[in-house]
Amino acid sequence: MPGIDECLSEALAIPGVLGASVVDWSSGLLLGAVGQEPGHGHEAAAADTTEAARAVVESGTFTAKESGRVPVEDIIITAAGSYHLIRFLDTSFDSDVVFYLWLDRSMANLAVARLGLQSIAERLVLV
Repeated sequence: MPGIDECLSEALAIPGVLGASVVDWSSGLLLGAVGQEPGHGHEAAAADTTEAARAVVESGTFTAKESGRVPVEDIIITAAGSYHLIRFLDTSFDSDVVFYLWLDRSMANLAVARLGLQSIAERLVLV
């Protein structure tokens, strides 16, 4: 079972991925990052990812909690020239972790990226 660094490296192999990170969205802590830095760097992207995750989780519209878990799988943000894909991770312990991908819109296929990230996330081991 791969850890954070190996999964981040695999994420860079998804067509169109510019950068990737794993973020604890309850604290905003960047757990790992690879590739190009979006905007003002990986730390700033982690803070922005945290805000997006919190906004969705704190909304009653998207998060009618079922069995104590956040039922949201992904957040997809489209911007001029890029996609931002945030995937909530299920862990065996109580944690609030997401996997974030920054993609070049002209080179990426959003469906392929989402399926690739889903596959990587299912194998990720957080210790």
